[in-house]
Amino acid sequence: MNDTSKYHLPSGTAADGPYDLLVTPETAGWGYSGLRILTLGPGEAHSLSTHDSEFLVLPLTGSCTVTTDGRAFELEGRTGVFASVTDFAYVPRESEALISSAQGGLFALPSARTERSLTARYGRKEDVPVELRGAGACSRQVNNYCLPGTFEADQLLVCEVLTPGGNWSSYPPHKHDEARPGLESELEEIYYFQVSGENGFGYQRVYGTPDRPLDVLAEVRSGDTVLIPHGWHGPSIAAPGYDLYYLNVMAGPGQDRAWLICDDPAHGWVRTTWAAQDIDDRLPFEGPNEQ
Repeated sequence: MNDTSKYHLPSGTAADGPYDLLVTPETAGWGYSGLRILTLGPGEAHSLSTHDSEFLVLPLTGSCTVTTDGRAFELEGRTGVFASVTDFAYVPRESEALISSAQGGLFALPSARTERSLTARYGRKEDVPVELRGAGACSRQVNNYCLPGTFEADQLLVCEVLTPGGNWSSYPPHKHDEARPGLESELEEIYYFQVSGENGFGYQRVYGTPDRPLDVLAEVRSGDTVLIPHGWHGPSIAAPGYDLYYLNVMAGPGQDRAWLICDDPAHGWVRTTWAAQDIDDRLPFEGPNEQ
């Protein structure tokens, strides 16, 4: 049985109220991860109540001001997801935040259900580690915004992956749906896509294990989302001529906020071929920051 219609959310099909996309733990049918995509016109503002979740405010295009807990964070933002990394703001649970934009823009609001309250903070774009992974046709760029060791949160994990046209990322296929200390962590994951070019597209594959079957093969376009409750995921394929972007949001029940993955043993050998290949010279989309 194909599960694509359940876990692939084409652009606009999960819109709700002010949000172009609204994924909550309840709508996804899981426990922790969420994502909202918000469009603001010039001079518009949006009030966000975080309730039992921690959030990031991450500009995709445009700039904004985030006012919360008596503080105002001015986010310079960016002209687009392929142009640069961005600064961002962290908003803790049980908070009220006002997101306002003089020029307007598109903003991602990734979230994770949590029981611990941290402090509201500003994330500088200069501090975002930019990593080049893979080699050859598996080359991609990863912007590590909110991961263990890059930015403190309680449960939330957030990164961006940018893949040049014709390349494969999220490959070899991997999973993180079991709690195995030191080997694998249990995380629900959301992929939110943008693709360069008016007619740009890509493909996303998700498949299960014998005891937890799952079968997703989706053609993705800008604004589409794929939910990954469990199972092997990858590849994410960028069609030739069209660069592929996706925002990853992850969270789960583990208390150590670890991101541990295991490769599908049928395909993990592919990693051994990278040492003999160069990284795609179209990368980085922006230069890696000095750490």
